[in-house]
Amino acid sequence: MQNRFARNRRRGAWAWPLVLALAFAAALGGWLQWSDQRDLDDERHTLIADALTLDSRLSDWLATEQRTVTALAAALPGTLDEARLLREAGVGEGLRRLWVSVTVLDANNRLLAHVPPQAPRPQAVPQGGGHDESGLSAHLAAPTPSGGQLIVRFAPGVLLRQTVPWWLARRYDVRLVDGFGQLIATSGDVAAPVRGQQSHRVSLEPAMADAYLELTTREPHVPWWRTLPLALMVAFLLLSAAASVSLRRQMREARQAEERWRTEAAFRRSIEDSLTVGVRGRDAEGRLVHVNRAFCELVGYSAEQLLGRVPPMPYWPPDSVDESMWRHQRNMAGGAPPEGYEARWIHADGHELHVMVFEAPLVNAVGRQIGWMGSIVDITARRQAEERERQRSEALATQARLTTLGEVASALAHQLNQPLAAITSYNGGVLRSLERAGFDDELVLDALRRLGEQAGEAGRIVQRIRGFLTRRAPQRERCRIDDIVQHAVALLRRDLLQRGIALELAIAPDLPPLLADPVLIEQVLINLLRNAADALAGHAAPQLRLSAQAAGPRFVRVDVDDNGPGLGGRSIDVLSAPFHSTKRDGMGMGLAICRSVVEAHHGGLEAGSGPLGGARFSFTLPLAGDDDDEP
Repeated sequence: MQNRFARNRRRGAWAWPLVLALAFAAALGGWLQWSDQRDLDDERHTLIADALTLDSRLSDWLATEQRTVTALAAALPGTLDEARLLREAGVGEGLRRLWVSVTVLDANNRLLAHVPPQAPRPQAVPQGGGHDESGLSAHLAAPTPSGGQLIVRFAPGVLLRQTVPWWLARRYDVRLVDGFGQLIATSGDVAAPVRGQQSHRVSLEPAMADAYLELTTREPHVPWWRTLPLALMVAFLLLSAAASVSLRRQMREARQAEERWRTEAAFRRSIEDSLTVGVRGRDAEGRLVHVNRAFCELVGYSAEQLLGRVPPMPYWPPDSVDESMWRHQRNMAGGAPPEGYEARWIHADGHELHVMVFEAPLVNAVGRQIGWMGSIVDITARRQAEERERQRSEALATQARLTTLGEVASALAHQLNQPLAAITSYNGGVLRSLERAGFDDELVLDALRRLGEQAGEAGRIVQRIRGFLTRRAPQRERCRIDDIVQHAVALLRRDLLQRGIALELAIAPDLPPLLADPVLIEQVLINLLRNAADALAGHAAPQLRLSAQAAGPRFVRVDVDDNGPGLGGRSIDVLSAPFHSTKRDGMGMGLAICRSVVEAHHGGLEAGSGPLGGARFSFTLPLAGDDDDEP
């Protein structure tokens, strides 16, 4: 079902270019539409801003002219004629500037004076503008001291031509219209409206009653779908469709050729899959070009994961990549042993394989070598049997050495108990004699008491280690890890100070109690700290860190970190092997005993790299439960 779905998906792959082209064209069209609308909005905002600016300019001009007319009317004498009116200050200048005519009426609206004489005379008091034989005009009026009116007529068209900036006139058609949209004046030629032009109208009241300023863009907006991009998009879609049709034809031919090849390959594959020996083929560059079913089962990878891979291969051991690469280069150069060679590989699930590899030249139909064909035989079972036999022999030898060590430790403990008991007895006798004699030097008395305590502690340590080496169970009791740490550090503090080693303690507060043998756990800590101190010999700035924290709800974890040279890639199994030591004068039993002590408490000992740049030794111990009582 899945293979059929994959084949159907490949068959429809030819249409993907066309689908993507349509999606691209739709996205591009949407972007162009959005950009077009944004340009229209920007043009609209600019149009409104320019209209308001010009409206403010016209209003300011009309306000200035109104103040001029009002001042002129206030200065007029009671009796005047045309000649007297022409001599009034401002009349001549206004006529030269913009005014068409100046008219003075008395209180009964009778004409007193009108200049220039050739200008049409108003028939009544104007109400803001009107038509006469000179064309459409607008008026400004102001009362005179005698109760009459001063009327100044001006041409709105001239007003627009004088007040509209040249750059604004090039961009817009500027017009004055009334409330019905009838034209009052324009700044230039009036062109017929074209589709796509934008316009905006602003009222000029109260400067001009029933008059509006209208701005219309000269250049009409052309939508994007009426420009070159649409033609380019159509051409792009047509080319994509043609390419998709051509791709479909080629894919059909390739599929037919592939089906013929699959028939031949299936026949050849059935023969290879019947073999129990792994077969792999590599080209001249070392790329895997062929694997059979037995090879895939041997390494745990599918053919799809292997074919086309170049060295390093996924089944090469990470710790011997250089050696595997050297062997690969030797084989590709034709130096593979004819009798075969052994190699160590890693299965996909992580377990180790031992194989025997036989290489032979891979030639094509014309006899030219194009790579190498290898046959791989799994010899893991044989090697495991050999390894088990070797380990059995080593275990017997180790057990013999441990038995001897236990006997030596038992004899040594027996011999040490007598002098330790004598030291304790003599110390107690001296202390009681001094106290009966009234000796009151507390420094000496305290030293004798501590001597007795340490002698007793030494006896207990010897007995615990002897009992542990003779396979007795630890004497578990409720104890606190911080007390054990403090006691172990107190014993080693002077030695660490003499070596110049900085010790940092990081004990988490309120750790629950343990159910453990405090004497044995203390010896584990002392051994780990001494090993770390020995590894820091000669270091410029030696540093140790001892930390303890909860490790889940049931365990506590203790870490010993240093900034020394590290472990050199050695694992805890190698380091804790009996009689394995990295010290020149070491016995190789310290870490072995530590691991045995921790595992006897149902914990674990680990080793690796630490945050200080050196080694880290860690061990976990179980916490005491509510039902765990002291023995």
